[in-house]
Parts: sequence; structure tokens; C-alpha cells
Amino acid sequence: MNFNFLKNLSPIYLYMMSIISFVLSNLCRDVNLIAYYILLLMGLLLFVFGFLKSRNRS
Repeated sequence: MNFNFLKNLSPIYLYMMSIISFVLSNLCRDVNLIAYYILLLMGLLLFVFGFLKSRNRS
């Protein structure tokens, strides 16, 4: 898979996608446990990637 589009995004968009992922994971926690963990992990990875990208930009 090609993730070059993530390299061009600013960190604020990665943070916003992380928050959306956390909210969606919280909404589907009781319905589907696998989707909960996938969205939780995706939110965590997006947050860490945004943090590392903002640190490298300085």
C-alpha cells in the first residue's frame, strides 16, 4: 500500500483524524469489539504519526 498522501498532510489534519477515530471507536464499542480495537489503534497511530511529523518540522 502506498501511504504517500500521509506525508503531505499537515499534523493538524492527522490530529483531527485521530480524534474522529477515537470518537468512532467509542461509539461502536458495544456493537463490534473488533472494530473498536481497530479504530482505537488507528487513532493512536495517527496521533503518534502527527506528533512525530510536527517534531521533525521544527
